[in-house]
Parts: sequence; C-alpha cells; structure tokens
Amino acid sequence: MSDRTPVGEPGDHFRTALLDEAEWISQRLPGCRVEILDGEITVTPLPDAAHAEALTDVTVQLIHLHDRRTCVVQRVGLWLPGGPSDFAVPDLSVIDGDYNDHLVAYNCYDPSIFRLVLEVTAHNYGNERRKTAAYAAAGLPVYVLADRAERRVHMLTDPRDGRYRKRATYRPGESFALPEAVGEPVRLSAGSALGPL
Repeated sequence: MSDRTPVGEPGDHFRTALLDEAEWISQRLPGCRVEILDGEITVTPLPDAAHAEALTDVTVQLIHLHDRRTCVVQRVGLWLPGGPSDFAVPDLSVIDGDYNDHLVAYNCYDPSIFRLVLEVTAHNYGNERRKTAAYAAAGLPVYVLADRAERRVHMLTDPRDGRYRKRATYRPGESFALPEAVGEPVRLSAGSALGPL
C-alpha cells in the first residue's frame, strides 16, 4: 500500500487517517494481509504452505486467461464502495488488463475491473461474511470461497442489492465451470482450490 495517492475528498481526515494506520501496520507486519472492512482494520496472519499451494494450483488452472486483456493476479487491492476507506486484498483475482487506468488510491483498484475474486480461508475465519457482503455490494460478478475448515468450495454469482443471489457448493473430487464473466471457459477443481489437508 505504498502509493500515497490522495483520496480526493476534502475534509475527510478520518478516511486518510485510517488508511495511513493500515499502511503503518502493513509495514510492520510483512507478509500479513491488512484490510479495512466496515471501517475496521483487519489483519490476516501469514498463510501456511497449504494455503500457498492451493493458490498456485488455482493459478495454474486459470493461467490461459492471463493475456493482454486479462490478468490473473494474487493479492491486489480492491477498493470497496461500502465505507469511506474500505478495501480488501483477495487472495487471487482475475482482472481487466487495463488495470492501470483504474487505480483509486493506496494501490487499490476500482471494483469494475474485477471479474473474479477467490479467497482461500486462513486462520481467521471471521471475515468471510463481511467480505461476501462487501464483494456483492461492489458488484463483483464471481466470488469463489475455498473453505478449508469445511472442505467445501462455494461459488457465489449474480450480485444484486448487496447480496449474491446464486450459490453453488462443491466438494473435493468435483470440478465446476466458472461463469462467462471471467472471459473464457474454464473449469476449476474443488480439491485443488482447497489445497492439501
């Protein structure tokens, strides 16, 4: 979050102060993920190797989407419309290739360029509900949540009125097709998204 781009709204000291505090924390806790959800700073510990392996496996399955028009990226900031300084850092995203034109502030990008976000649960399972609501409110067309504790992958689509209207659940051994919103046909393996036990 080293980009110190002004947020742009005069008199919004709280917003800037909260973002500065989040940046200060991220500099002191390398590897941890710092986000602001519902106006509250959250910190996710450094992930374990199984978490990283799951992300690598999903990236490999999505790599054919990575070209000049589309990028498959990890840990890119997503500016959230729900609060004055809210942002999230999804584990993995499929975004439009012209992302440089959509920088909002503090290395976070406009939600309109995100075609898919994927989260693999880590040690703090409490953020999933808030993130689900925030991603739906931002209009992200596809949200995939790999819940390692329950060994289930949830795909949420059709965001309207601050919630996802469609939800499908997959178990290890199953695969599923991602919606057209990601750009090209692609199937994901639920087991790969969950990583090893």
